[in-house]
Amino acid sequence: MKPILVALSLALLVPVTSLRVHAQAATPPQPLDRIVAVVDEDVVLESELDRDIARVTAQFAKNPQQLPPRDVLQKQILDRLVLQKLQVARADSTGVKVSDAEVDQALANIAQQNKMEVSQLRGAIASQGMDYDQFRKGVREQLIVTRLRQRVAQSRVHVSDAEIDSLIKNGNVNRGQIHLGYIVINVPDGATPEQVDVAHAKAEEAKKQIDGGMDFAAAAIRYSNAENALQGGDLGWRPRDELPPALVDVADKLAEGAVSAPVRGPNGFHLIKLIGKREAGGEQMVTEMHARHILVRITELVSSEQAQKTAAAARQRIVAGEDFEKAAKESSDDETTALLGGDLGWFSGDAYGSVVGKTLQAMKKGEISQPFQTDAGWHVVQLVDTRNTDKSTEMERDQAKSVLFQRKAEDEYDAFLRQLRSEAFVDIRLPGTGPATTPAS
Repeated sequence: MKPILVALSLALLVPVTSLRVHAQAATPPQPLDRIVAVVDEDVVLESELDRDIARVTAQFAKNPQQLPPRDVLQKQILDRLVLQKLQVARADSTGVKVSDAEVDQALANIAQQNKMEVSQLRGAIASQGMDYDQFRKGVREQLIVTRLRQRVAQSRVHVSDAEIDSLIKNGNVNRGQIHLGYIVINVPDGATPEQVDVAHAKAEEAKKQIDGGMDFAAAAIRYSNAENALQGGDLGWRPRDELPPALVDVADKLAEGAVSAPVRGPNGFHLIKLIGKREAGGEQMVTEMHARHILVRITELVSSEQAQKTAAAARQRIVAGEDFEKAAKESSDDETTALLGGDLGWFSGDAYGSVVGKTLQAMKKGEISQPFQTDAGWHVVQLVDTRNTDKSTEMERDQAKSVLFQRKAEDEYDAFLRQLRSEAFVDIRLPGTGPATTPAS
């Protein structure tokens, strides 16, 4: 069976777990779990490190020679475990939470990606020697880190209309997607010429190994300092403009499957692999809908059953000949649209939620829906009309804004991680490496 972790999204590929040692009666004594790193108020246990090493080596079971020496792999994974714990701790201290329902949904998505039911996923995880509760905890931590990343971006990144105008004016909005592999050999801030030479030599060695037949993913694990190194450096399919222009420029000069020579960047030397391209068309035609609705909210005083009956009664009056606008003004709890007779105006797709969108897409012009429920309450909708609209200009501005936001967000989060790491107390106790303590500043 293909390891489950290989098929997960980038955000969930390498769940990081922690293990608490519980004494159990009537069981043979177990060896004590060694601490391999102290991270502020938390620790990384040897069992955690060994578990993640086993997951990575399992992915290369057929080509174990492509993995770096165990001590190098240990250090790579330990660095990421340390960073993961720092991010989870920061998220907890700043109020970032993930509900059990959100974790359940993420696990359901993972099962769906692997064409399984959740019950089958549990069995598959067990068959690969993993504990389901630890796997679930790892998924939760990855969701927490993703939410922390979003919060940092929202608080630090601003995109102005002038920046959007400039990007469009200069013709730098490129539609389409690109799939890249990425290896970075870091150069420290304020590096000496000797440190730059060492990093460049390491990048040249990585390129030499890839040209000699080493798998790019294996080279990423062995050499890369990027956050996604343990996922083989795979950036996945990304809109071209969300990536740094320098990377895209290099990729555009490569044949599909080719790997670039080392390229000097602001944080080190980069190797880029072009995995694939997807080009976008010119016009962006979108089907828009004009609709009206009545919303009856569920409150402490109004049960779901009562709200459904009120919505059904309003629909019955409309079907019997009452004007929709009159019924909406009298029955709808949506204060914004009730005064307009329930008019939602023209909109596209899921602007009012996926349930509303799917209901309207299945209707004919003039049709009145049966009452249906969303998180907002019980709805009755009428499809007034539809039209096809060229949204090229609007979508170009949206894309330009997204591009600028993502570029800034990645830079800001990289800076955030460097600051987080530099301010933390980290004491590495990996056997054979000697003490390596980073005091908190």
